[in-house]
Amino acid sequence: MGSRGKHLIFPFSAVVGQDKAKLALLCVAIDPMIGGVLLKGDKGTGKSTLVRALANVLPEIEIVDGCPFNCNPRNPVEMCDKCYERYSRGEELPTTRRRMRLVDMPLSTTIDRLVGTIDVERFMKEGIKALQPGILAEANRGVLYIDEVNLLDDYIADSLLDAAAMGWNIIEREGISFRHPSRFILVGSMNPEEGELRPQISDRFGLCVEISVPMNPDDRIEIVKRVEEFHRDPLTFYERYRREEEMLTEKIAEAREMLSKVEVSEDLLKLLADTIIELGVRTNRAEIVTVKTAKAIAALDGRRMVSLEDLERAMELSLPHRLREKPLQRPLESPPRLRQHPHSSNDHGRRGNNNQGREWKGDDRRDEPPENTGNLMLKFDPEEIDELKLCNMNREEDRPPSYHSSRDASVTVMNFPRGIPVAYIPPQGEIRDVDLYNSAVWSVLNGKRPPLRIGPDDVRIRVRRARPPTLWILLLDSSGSMAIRRRISIAKGIAGRLIEKGYVKRSKMALVVIRGNSAEVVVPPTRNYVKVLEEIEKVPTGGRTPLSSGLHNLLIMADKERMKNESLKVRAFLITDGRANVPLFGRSVKEEITRLGELIRRKRIELNIYDTSIGINPGVSYIPLMEEVAGAKVYGSNGQTWSA
Repeated sequence: MGSRGKHLIFPFSAVVGQDKAKLALLCVAIDPMIGGVLLKGDKGTGKSTLVRALANVLPEIEIVDGCPFNCNPRNPVEMCDKCYERYSRGEELPTTRRRMRLVDMPLSTTIDRLVGTIDVERFMKEGIKALQPGILAEANRGVLYIDEVNLLDDYIADSLLDAAAMGWNIIEREGISFRHPSRFILVGSMNPEEGELRPQISDRFGLCVEISVPMNPDDRIEIVKRVEEFHRDPLTFYERYRREEEMLTEKIAEAREMLSKVEVSEDLLKLLADTIIELGVRTNRAEIVTVKTAKAIAALDGRRMVSLEDLERAMELSLPHRLREKPLQRPLESPPRLRQHPHSSNDHGRRGNNNQGREWKGDDRRDEPPENTGNLMLKFDPEEIDELKLCNMNREEDRPPSYHSSRDASVTVMNFPRGIPVAYIPPQGEIRDVDLYNSAVWSVLNGKRPPLRIGPDDVRIRVRRARPPTLWILLLDSSGSMAIRRRISIAKGIAGRLIEKGYVKRSKMALVVIRGNSAEVVVPPTRNYVKVLEEIEKVPTGGRTPLSSGLHNLLIMADKERMKNESLKVRAFLITDGRANVPLFGRSVKEEITRLGELIRRKRIELNIYDTSIGINPGVSYIPLMEEVAGAKVYGSNGQTWSA
């Protein structure tokens, strides 16, 4: 029966529906080498419940008794340095059995808690440099679960990826050199509305499943009934599903035993390789994970040969998140299927994949919108902007900003618990991020001996290198004048490229549309970059140009977001032809823009203006005024033109 606490977990067998997610989790429980599962879905769809319920059906494993790293006593490759040293001397390692653990990793985890650090207590009492194991040690040979994995700090994510890729956690810090195995099933859940996942992390998950709530009334009623029954009496509810849970545990254990005997035919391997090539997937991990998953499915069914159906079910789990050529490209609407004719040409499949999601192509003159289209709803393709370059921009200071990497910009911070530690210093004022090891070392250097008592003069705080939070605000002019000579198409193309750059930088994005009688905040600050792209596609063109209202919205949004985080860096990108004809407060437009521009400069908002006038005099342009009063950087102005 297990412990009383186990009964308080909602049973895996009691979860209604979600068959794909269940299958994916069972597959990685059978073969952890598949590489983990990513569950994507809206809030309230049961992602966390399903993952934690997995703990009920995980079978037991044999570990070295007393080892904090859960080492495998039968396999020297899965032993820490100390266990391997004992094993190599011929010593009989003490063993015990326990269930695989599911370890939760909170988003607030520090690097010390993740990888492990100095055991301060032992150092202070005994003067011994000993390791305090971290989350990676606890998760070894178990399941590491990260809820809202897309919100994980970049530095923590990078360290986690290194350990997952190598299968070892190597600690070289604070005078400690140590390593231990770090082989775990990585399970993550996320709500796409809160932002996209970095491609490096996404590809690390072997399988990916989109979870949605059932739209069948009977299923939804059954969910409510089961949850109410569980909350009312969890022990009785678990007893109702106990036999199913035990049978599932036995099934997983039997599948593990059978897994090494499962085979896949050469014909199916050839069919799989041809299909993946035709789909344009550019990673070998696709075939490797698909085959491992298909074998796990066959073993779960008690079969020793992989069938065509097994392979197709595996592809539905392993390929969708690898079919995007670009991070923000929409996935295929239908699941991938094996090709019917293995020896047919690959050209047709590649064409079908590359055209996925395109609605309007700028190089197709039959679809090109006419000039002066007023309120015409224009669709755009971000690829189109590749052909649009600024002419005569040879000087370095005239070129648009280039954002190459999410690690480009960093600042040195103190009393900030995130970022890479680079030094330690005496505190100056507030004390929060204390470096206990170096504080203890400093006390020893001051003549104290163990057991140590650290005094105020001994305390040292960490100096870290961190990336400051940033907000990118896109101000898109879609007034009537922007319909002339495809200016709005160019503007949307620029906006699309800026969103891709913001995704690389992991900056929050917001969209303000300048059109009609007042500007509108269409998308408030978010990391859901796909949503911003979708809203840009839907922006209509036509009407007057309330430029003052757009700048006013920029100032209000910057103030509001800085109230949440005073260190926030705000960058604004205004895409316009420079016209303005709607006053905000009843004054002259020129006077309003002058005052708003001065406020933008005073509030340290970096304003970048993309002039889409394409070399044609747009009438009265306020771009030179904003360049002067707001300190804006302007691209495409002064007679320079956008050209194909």
